[in-house]
Amino acid sequence: MNTKEIKAYGSGSTTEPLHEITINRREVQAHDVEFEILYCGICHSDLHQIHNDFGHTMWPIVPGHEIVGRVTAVGAHVTNFKVGDMAAVGCIVESCQHCEYCAEGEEQFCDEGVTFSFNSQDKISGGHTFGGFSKTYVCDEKYVLHMPAFEDLASAAPLLCAGITVYSPLKHWNAGPGKNVGILGIGGLGHVAIKIAKAMGAHVTVFTTSASKVEDAKRLGADDAVLSTDAEQMAKYVRTQHFILDTVSAKHDVNTYLNLLKPDGAVVLVGLPPEALEIGAFNVVGGRKSFSGSNIGGIRETQEMLDFCFEHNIVADSEIINIDYVNTAFERLEKGDVHYRFVIDMATLN
Repeated sequence: MNTKEIKAYGSGSTTEPLHEITINRREVQAHDVEFEILYCGICHSDLHQIHNDFGHTMWPIVPGHEIVGRVTAVGAHVTNFKVGDMAAVGCIVESCQHCEYCAEGEEQFCDEGVTFSFNSQDKISGGHTFGGFSKTYVCDEKYVLHMPAFEDLASAAPLLCAGITVYSPLKHWNAGPGKNVGILGIGGLGHVAIKIAKAMGAHVTVFTTSASKVEDAKRLGADDAVLSTDAEQMAKYVRTQHFILDTVSAKHDVNTYLNLLKPDGAVVLVGLPPEALEIGAFNVVGGRKSFSGSNIGGIRETQEMLDFCFEHNIVADSEIINIDYVNTAFERLEKGDVHYRFVIDMATLN
């Protein structure tokens, strides 16, 4: 397969800072869309991958799966995009397309496993996939999204992962009018979840360990904000929540939050704590409660989320950075020093 060299920002090992490298992208095939990358968000999972925290990083690695750009070329059989269109790619760039889950538009559950936008085996070109910290991206049109005309396009980039990660469970567990929805943690995921849950019509209560974020939760649109280290405050919320979205990626006691649920309520985990979480049996048996998890969504639902966020003027609170700041950004992300997402202006990769 013919390829061409493009500039990217990547790393060759866990100890090597990200720097400018050259990678190969495939030439546009019949069903492919190629686009110039304008913005790429930085996700906490990018940090995990460059540190090889999951144990399966393929080197060299080029991170980035919150990718927004402008179409520069389309294959002969492409019908949904034309040159000049705004386009986006999130986490998924390939699936089997014939299992029951792909048929239902739930590609994230593909029986044969999905190809992710970076650090996955590339079933088309060979080798492995490279992400959005690069000049261009090439992808089958089935996995390319139509990017609405957000006024702040850069701050919309994190919706490609953070947005769908919280939108999918909020929709699945029927967040909306008459529902009390708790958001646990205000970070890259949690702050977007507040905005989306409010736009869905739910009554939103934020639970945070940070006193400084109690007021920020109100700015973001929450109806109530609770300092979860204050036992007296927490006692007022026992048996009040229909649904709690748990965005915390550090070890924490989920039993505390199970006790805040109404009967038949659910705590749904979207964060990725590195250590196992323990569930007390009586905390789920009493009240027929559930503890569940969720991870991204399919292509159809991701497009639905983008359209919903455009309609309700929802974007991430973002700090726009140049590509040469990316290593510092990762250091700050590891310390939690970001409110609430970094987005790279890819024009700075000259």
